[in-house]
Amino acid sequence: MAEQMSHGPTTYREPTNRWATGFAFFAGCVMVVAGIFGVFAGIAAILKNDVYVFRGDYVFKWDVTGWGWIHLGIGILLLVAGLAVFSGQLWARVVGIVMAVISAVANFVFLPFFPIWAIVIIALDIVVIWALATYSPERAAY
Repeated sequence: MAEQMSHGPTTYREPTNRWATGFAFFAGCVMVVAGIFGVFAGIAAILKNDVYVFRGDYVFKWDVTGWGWIHLGIGILLLVAGLAVFSGQLWARVVGIVMAVISAVANFVFLPFFPIWAIVIIALDIVVIWALATYSPERAAY
């Protein structure tokens, strides 16, 4: 019997970007942890107004209790978005990017109350944005 050889079109698959895949998982973890910390920071500011000390004259002057509610809300949404990122769905990554942007902006405005923490969270938010924006489930599957 004669062997049949198929010469169909070949498909090229990009090699897996393991950094992007690893950072996407890392992004989900960071979002969950930052969300939990945001919830705790929000609760602390809501329950006790003198937890944070205002440093200097700053353009944005908000009540610490108001900031507590903002951080509590962002923390809960960030926690939920971080858990959703583990599903690998596109909508979860989009929500994760949006929440990381909101978190970075909120922490920028929060700088006079807790500067070192705010800078660390902004840096982590930037890493989360990069990781979720460069992640591709099609490339990660191979």
